[in-house]
Amino acid sequence: MEQILDATLKMMFMWLLPLAVIVGVLKSSWFKGLLGELLVKLAAKLRLPKDTYHRIHNVTLPTPDGTTQIDHIFVSRYGIFVVETKNMKGWIFGGENQAEWTQKIFKKSFKFQNPLRQNYKHTKALEATLEVPAELIHSVVVFTGESTFKSPMPANVRGGGGYITYIKSFTNPVLSEAQVQRVMSQIESGRLAPSRKTHRQHVEQLRARADTSAERKCPKCGSSLVLRKAKRGANAGKEFWGCSGYPKCRLVQNII
Repeated sequence: MEQILDATLKMMFMWLLPLAVIVGVLKSSWFKGLLGELLVKLAAKLRLPKDTYHRIHNVTLPTPDGTTQIDHIFVSRYGIFVVETKNMKGWIFGGENQAEWTQKIFKKSFKFQNPLRQNYKHTKALEATLEVPAELIHSVVVFTGESTFKSPMPANVRGGGGYITYIKSFTNPVLSEAQVQRVMSQIESGRLAPSRKTHRQHVEQLRARADTSAERKCPKCGSSLVLRKAKRGANAGKEFWGCSGYPKCRLVQNII
């Protein structure tokens, strides 16, 4: 009897262990982010004609302080759209000029970086790669998942497939088909290889940037960066990296 019980317990363990691993993966931020990006890709495939809107996904570009990773880029005669994906649930509070937004799930609240500011870095990196006016590059933020906006949002922040409607609202041609093809070529030649190694190096760079104890140099003048705290304005009390060469060099960086 004991042998039968032991065999049953071992069998249960063999089933429960992989099940626990699968559940853990499904609940991880990595999987949620991947799912959000897949939903955005699917919406684009169904509703954005591929001969008009040329798609490039998971683009890693070099920047003065490391790299930046863009979820999706759509290139068309109507402009270049840089899309940042957020797969979140709960209530979302935030404003265009706020450094941090808030996610509220029941009675718990979580702070996260304003995705418009995050995507601003993406658009500037793409601008440095391309030979087009900055006004032709548009920032778009899309929230997937079971989230609800509880604050008035700018037109370029949408939920679900609403980002498609925003992109399609641009109907004035600003690029020729030849220019569209040149932009695509410049992105492909300027991006880092879409590989696990590139992604791993990007993640390591982000972790190093978030480590306030790590020594870092100013990408503009080469002086040391020092940790400072804003004394006034909307960011009062928030820490940031500032160049030790101030006031000659006024470069600043967010901690994350």
